Amino acid sequence: MIRSLGGWTALKKVRASRRERLKGDERILGDSDFVSTLLSKADERYTQHYELKRLGYDLDKIAHRLRAIYGIDKRHVVSKGRQRPRVEARSLLCYWAVRELGMTLTELALLFVMSPSAIGYSVQRGETIAEENNYQLMG
Repeated sequence: MIRSLGGWTALKKVRASRRERLKGDERILGDSDFVSTLLSKADERYTQHYELKRLGYDLDKIAHRLRAIYGIDKRHVVSKGRQRPRVEARSLLCYWAVRELGMTLTELALLFVMSPSAIGYSVQRGETIAEENNYQLMG
């Protein structure tokens, strides 16, 4: 953060001219406004994970949503196969589980008997499918 301001001299000038404190986090490079925005978005995502869990969202509820979209049972979604609807449903499940519920790639890799990197690709594919078709988990 000190570097992004221009060094110690610039930091002293900013402190002298401002009454409020600068927001910073050593893990995030950027100015105070950027850090504040990023941290608030992270807090929103964290809050959203717990709100969905409070509403009872889990893998079974995601599978129920996929049944409404694709007409595929959960056991067919989690089983191996490369049929297009099955792959799309599995990708959406991975996307929603990781991005909406906060599950890890490793957790899903154990469930699907796949590598975490394959789950990561599935999450990316699921994100594309959700955006192109305007699919929402709570819909």
